[in-house]
Amino acid sequence: MTGKETKKKANETPLLRVENLTQVFKSGKKKQVTAVDNVSFEVKKGEAFGLVGESGSGKTTTGRSIIGLYKLTNGKVFFKDELIRSALNTDKKARKKKEKVRFFREIQMIFQDPVTSLNPRMTVREIIAEGMRIGGEKDRKIVDEKVNETLRLVGLLPEHSGRYPHEFSGGQRQRIGIARALVMQPEMIIADEPVSALDVSVQAQVINLLNDLKQRLGLTILFIAHDLAVVKYFCDRIAVMRKGKIVEIAPADELFSTPLHPYTKSLLSAIPYPDPRLERAKRRTVYEFKDELENERELKEIVGGRFVRCTETEKEEYEKQLEKSKSV
Repeated sequence: MTGKETKKKANETPLLRVENLTQVFKSGKKKQVTAVDNVSFEVKKGEAFGLVGESGSGKTTTGRSIIGLYKLTNGKVFFKDELIRSALNTDKKARKKKEKVRFFREIQMIFQDPVTSLNPRMTVREIIAEGMRIGGEKDRKIVDEKVNETLRLVGLLPEHSGRYPHEFSGGQRQRIGIARALVMQPEMIIADEPVSALDVSVQAQVINLLNDLKQRLGLTILFIAHDLAVVKYFCDRIAVMRKGKIVEIAPADELFSTPLHPYTKSLLSAIPYPDPRLERAKRRTVYEFKDELENERELKEIVGGRFVRCTETEKEEYEKQLEKSKSV
């Protein structure tokens, strides 16, 4: 294999690969709830991959399962083509101390609520430096320098390091949460609805900050959200979830211009127009779910990079829709 072929193969290898991820929770003595059902997708290095869906669709549970906050019921998670999570405990070698520290550093998470995700009894310095301390860094001077550098990176001042979370606004608290993730110099960040708890005026600032950090630091971002307008602006590719299953995966522009799955069409039709006259005249698409064929449906590739959960018959119909849209 030549050098060019090796480089091409490395670029094609996804940074994150999720295979058949399933997450089941117990509810009561006997009842079980399937929050995520056999989900598979890939995230390429340097891209922003969006995971969208209504509340309760399983998108947050997917993110938490990937980073290890939940023990997998079934499935595997690969990072840089190495197994890092498994329900079968086949990743014992990857769970040696050095490997655990490595993946702990390389994948970080930004949580939805900046109020509950920050310890109110810890100063900003302690919150941001906690990951470094767990990772084994004991030199106070190095820690302070890194904390101050990261605070500047997210638009805060080094003087803020001695304050407590309650002394900041919602947007500033979320910047602290972002700084806590960035201080570990990760390759990938899982952003779990990072702007949904913020005022609308502040949301754009945080999204622009994340976009700037993505470009400047070469980050790969798994962006979990229910706001489709934000996802369209920020993400390169989007996966749509419903009731724990992925129903469609497509590049952002293609998903919005030619949605295929009926549920995706229903979600997009619910996006409000800023013009009240257009909003009143708009017709919303109602998704009517028919489960008699659900056992036959799988996530199938319609064309390169476009996947839809469907039967073989439905796949043929979607292929015709795409052909028709190209000819228009």
